[in-house]
Amino acid sequence: MIDFLQALLSQGFLQNALLAALLASFGCGVIGTYVVVKRIGYMTGGIAHAVLGGMGIAYFLGHAPLIGATVAAILSALVIGWINLRWKQHEDIIISALWAIGMAVGILFISRTPGYNVDLISYLFGNILMVAHADLLLMAVLDVVVACLVVLFHKQFLAVCFDEEFARVRGVPVSAFYLLLLCIVAVTVVSLIQVVGLILVIALFTLPAATARQFVGSITRMMLVACLLGAVFSVAGLAVSFHMNLPSGATIVLFSGCAYFVSLATKALQRSLKVTSS
Repeated sequence: MIDFLQALLSQGFLQNALLAALLASFGCGVIGTYVVVKRIGYMTGGIAHAVLGGMGIAYFLGHAPLIGATVAAILSALVIGWINLRWKQHEDIIISALWAIGMAVGILFISRTPGYNVDLISYLFGNILMVAHADLLLMAVLDVVVACLVVLFHKQFLAVCFDEEFARVRGVPVSAFYLLLLCIVAVTVVSLIQVVGLILVIALFTLPAATARQFVGSITRMMLVACLLGAVFSVAGLAVSFHMNLPSGATIVLFSGCAYFVSLATKALQRSLKVTSS
């Protein structure tokens, strides 16, 4: 740990990685809370993996992959949201199809692009140690946009998550705010790609929030605890991966998953002790 702290003070790439981890933790905590409460983890996975299609097309056309990722994420969020609103009976099959088609399109366009680009592989599996200043700026801007939208429409998002019918009776445009929420999820997915990649992004999205849910009741507290847990998991995973020469994204997700199962076991033990004492 001392070696990691010393390297952190002297190595710019580690400082960038730490900032990326903290910026990503905000998205994990705030938007991940909505994802967990609304139970749209599978839809989030569909959005995340469809992003590869936009990245492949952008790279093929000579543009920055993250630009294609942002466009593809928002479009896939709108399509998946519309499917959920219109064809709910068949949504799991259709989302699976979009998930597969998005990745297939990305792979095809990448294969037709001359040369071999390591950056695209890092987008699949994450490479937080290669985050550049421009990526940090993009993540910061996306976090600010997400924060503003959550502050402005928090009550509407809560209504969409907990009681859509009551919200409709009160005159809330549920469909519009549902689609907006999915678009925010899509934007957050793009900011997390740099940290853990497309393959593991759903884990970082849900695990800190799901862990926080075991111990707090209110949504606001759940968001705060999830942000804190996301930061702890990210920094711990970064330190361990640096010390043991392991992939950073996978190590961060492993910390998150272990913490979640520990929280489940702790909660189950607390319930059993209450039953025994009563």
